[in-house]
Amino acid sequence: MERESDRLHAELLEASKQLSTETVMFHHAAAARLGLHITDHKCLEFVLSRGKATAGQLAQWSGLTTGAITGVLNRLEKAGYIKRVKDPSDLRVVCAVPLPERLGALGEIFGPLGAAMGELYGRYSARELEAMLDYMTRARRILQGQAAQLRAADAGADPEARR
Repeated sequence: MERESDRLHAELLEASKQLSTETVMFHHAAAARLGLHITDHKCLEFVLSRGKATAGQLAQWSGLTTGAITGVLNRLEKAGYIKRVKDPSDLRVVCAVPLPERLGALGEIFGPLGAAMGELYGRYSARELEAMLDYMTRARRILQGQAAQLRAADAGADPEARR
């Protein structure tokens, strides 16, 4: 007979996979609405969440090459979402910074989602929300570690062997 915790673990894993898929599909739709590729959209999120980012930082956070990031930044700049500026603390460094005039388009997409999620969060106690936040934080770290392991393994692998 299956233990209750085993059943819940299996259900949580399945629910996590489904939520992940729906999240990816939402972000694909959001990126398309913004006229962006999904990769460009997620890199823009890095810039927005941190206020500024260098190409090297974006490469590190995303796992993309610096050459790929240059293409991302070119497209984001051309679309009017970011501009490149010299870092005032080190003029040798160029940072991508978000352009406020384009943030309205993001608000149109993410405002309703934020409101709906806020309503959902309102159904839970502070203690339950703390447990969810703990889970999400730990799950994010696991995903970051797993992605880093995949990239490290791919770095040393023959590209033809992956096809």
